[in-house]
Amino acid sequence: MPMLFLQIIEDRDEKMSNKHTTTDVILIGAGIMSATLGSLLKELAPDWDITIFEKLDKAGEESSNVWNNAGTGHSALCELNYTPEQPDGSIDISKALNINEKFQMSKQFWSYLVNSNLMHNPEDFIRSLPHMSLVHGEDNVEFLRKRFEALSEAPLFQGMEFSDDPETLQEWIPLIMNERTVDQPIAATKVDAGTDVNFGALTRKLLGHLERQHVHIKYNRTVDDIERTDDGAWEVKVRNYEDDTLEYHTAKFVFIGAGGGALPLLQKTGIPESEHIGGFPVSGQFLVCNNPEVVKQHDAKVYGKAPVGAPPMSVPHLDTRYIDGKKSLLFGPFAGFSPKFLKTGSNMDLLGSVKPNNVLTMLMAGAKNVPLTKYLIEQLMLSKEEYIEALHEFVPDAKSEDWELVTAGQRVQVIKDTEAGGKGTLQFGTEVVSAADGSIAALLGASPGASTAVSIMLEIMEKCFPAHLEAWEPKIKEMVPSYGVSLKEHPELVHDIRDTTARTLGLTNKTEAIKA
Repeated sequence: MPMLFLQIIEDRDEKMSNKHTTTDVILIGAGIMSATLGSLLKELAPDWDITIFEKLDKAGEESSNVWNNAGTGHSALCELNYTPEQPDGSIDISKALNINEKFQMSKQFWSYLVNSNLMHNPEDFIRSLPHMSLVHGEDNVEFLRKRFEALSEAPLFQGMEFSDDPETLQEWIPLIMNERTVDQPIAATKVDAGTDVNFGALTRKLLGHLERQHVHIKYNRTVDDIERTDDGAWEVKVRNYEDDTLEYHTAKFVFIGAGGGALPLLQKTGIPESEHIGGFPVSGQFLVCNNPEVVKQHDAKVYGKAPVGAPPMSVPHLDTRYIDGKKSLLFGPFAGFSPKFLKTGSNMDLLGSVKPNNVLTMLMAGAKNVPLTKYLIEQLMLSKEEYIEALHEFVPDAKSEDWELVTAGQRVQVIKDTEAGGKGTLQFGTEVVSAADGSIAALLGASPGASTAVSIMLEIMEKCFPAHLEAWEPKIKEMVPSYGVSLKEHPELVHDIRDTTARTLGLTNKTEAIKA
């Protein structure tokens, strides 16, 4: 009887299958990653046929959605976890330099699209907003001072200011300093060239441009399976919810940019590179304030230090956000847990991702991260009033009635075996996984993700299209002038890029004034 039932299902699916197409490139997921890769490829290979599949009915509604991320143009201006203190007391700024360079690449590509009239009104997705770091206590103030001194030597960070004077901080962050009893050292750094980015709006602009370039964007489609064909291409089995049919699409290259949903799809490919990789889903919540009297008192993204034992993605920050033209404040994130890999996913996502080839990796990760598990459980048990107590560390006179709790997006942190961390190492970043022949690639992980999308997609093109790079390089350098160049070694290029992108995108650039 079970076999008969399965045969009936297979027969039904075969009857439902009414479409077979061939294309050059398939992009899975209509978020910032696919939108960026599609936009780059369409400039480099305009004759290529590109198709994008998205499970939802709109673009940029999962991780790219404006409410599902902090909107920080991650450039390491304020994120203290990117500049760890070494055992000898020195500050390692290498990761900060790397991330800042990558964000500069994103701004260059966005500027190219605006200057080429391929995208308009950049103020719809990016605004200038000071990025600040704020710390309390003698040790933390000393750390911040050393961080400031180390970063100030780098051309990418010129324009950063430091102050441990409460009166200066009152001018910079009045909402945070109001009613504050300064009974311990306090200090902050500020960079006026920071940004607030609406990645959902940016995604929709990029995809709008692609549609005008005849890229096929198919919504309400779920990818059920991905299989290698005899000739080395990939056949993607797609469920069309608009008319309840199955479709089969074949492409020479497939990119899986489905956010948290990328891992299960990568596993379906069966490529060796997909083995021994797992994912740990983490959800988040923010407190949001829309009271105009409160909102007008704060105009910055202010990052603190994560509590001892807390993961990097839990760094507390108080952010000004511009969403649909309206200014709001967000505070958080408060970590949570859900077995879903996407907000619109299934409660079976985590269990379904455990395979024979990664079960030991997953078990080892669980054993290694007991403190993280304990932290998440504690966060899950917090009440709103306890969230407000945490907010009081940033805004002493915050009133509960001015703030509401909203659920942010799902993130799936990568778990893999590494030489440095051993089996079952939990990664806090983004990870590109590609087949040896470059015919398929996937992006896993989280922050700084969206901010460095252009750099990541160029990395994918280097891995997956090596035969085209020589011909493409002049165009890539036209779109991203710093491509192939180390900005930290070319300060004159840093100044030029910051000036030109600021003008094109309508951003603040006070570097020269501060230097003078």
